[in-house]
Amino acid sequence: MEGSFWKRHWNTRLQEVQAIAMRSMRKVKSAYVWLLALVVAAPAGGQTGSPQSFPLDTLAKLDAHDVKLETAEFQGRRAVRLTADGRDGGLALIHGSDLQDGTIEADLAVKITTPPGVRMPGFTGIVFRARPDGTAFQMFYLRPKNALADDQGMRNHAVQYVAEPEFGWYRLRREWPFVYESYAEIEPETWIHLKIEVSGRTARIFINGSKKPSLVVDGLKSSLLRGEVGLWGYAGEESYFANVRITPAAAQPVKNGADATGEWTVRYSSDAGPFEGSMKLTRDGNNVSGTWSGGLGDSKAISGTWRDGYVELKFPADWPEGRDGAPGLTTAYLDGWFDDTSAKGRMRVEGRADGRWVAERKTQ
Repeated sequence: MEGSFWKRHWNTRLQEVQAIAMRSMRKVKSAYVWLLALVVAAPAGGQTGSPQSFPLDTLAKLDAHDVKLETAEFQGRRAVRLTADGRDGGLALIHGSDLQDGTIEADLAVKITTPPGVRMPGFTGIVFRARPDGTAFQMFYLRPKNALADDQGMRNHAVQYVAEPEFGWYRLRREWPFVYESYAEIEPETWIHLKIEVSGRTARIFINGSKKPSLVVDGLKSSLLRGEVGLWGYAGEESYFANVRITPAAAQPVKNGADATGEWTVRYSSDAGPFEGSMKLTRDGNNVSGTWSGGLGDSKAISGTWRDGYVELKFPADWPEGRDGAPGLTTAYLDGWFDDTSAKGRMRVEGRADGRWVAERKTQ
């Protein structure tokens, strides 16, 4: 009797265990199928697309614009030597390098050939999102000799971002000092490895394998959202390039043309403390007008311009007592991009503060 009881007991337990195992297998299978479907169906958030490598041991894939190109050897590497034809810089675009978002890597070096006593910091860089005719592009470039200067102000001009032809180095430095350039530990006649990450309206440049960027541009100036990659150099020097590698990434959902018209809640994070306010804007073609109210004064008249969703605005500002800087009337300047229901960019209050602003469209 006792043996029969235990036999029935263990048979029942065995059936229960088998049932649990079957249910678990079905759950695992279902989860696997769901995960597989998710991986296949969802767009990748990181790099998508095959890397393109351009060793630059020939000139076959290069389209020269105001430069002379030659194959050469420099510091033990096969490379392309680029020299500018005229007194200004020139570039060579890489065929088949059309890129919106992704990573660009390259090795480059510059040899200064101007006579002794002529100041030449060495200019060489990588172009991205360029028009095929080379008339407009964005770029990070280097001034390696500046990094060796005793003058710290000059050292801080070693790495530069520009968006030609509208936003060259001179305009950016005068309007937004030290925002679009920085220091890096580089020097002439030495190979330098660059990595440029482009994502939406942001780009970062990393130098010589560093995991931290030497310069971050949050709010690229150009309306060009995709284009070719290229090599850039300047007169009075020889620029050398090798081992260009381009890896496309999933494109960010960014588009141009957003209207600035409407009411906006604004937060300004400055080096003199935070401010809040609101803007009420109206656009008439490329002209923008409106009012600012909040920190820095109420009902202040705004004027400025609009281009493809990019704005440059200004208004008279009342600098408050109790903050660093002399209280009183000054001028505030804003620039940046509007993207449907949000906007952001840089803002400076003349002689008082500098920082970033973000805005959200007020719902009606």
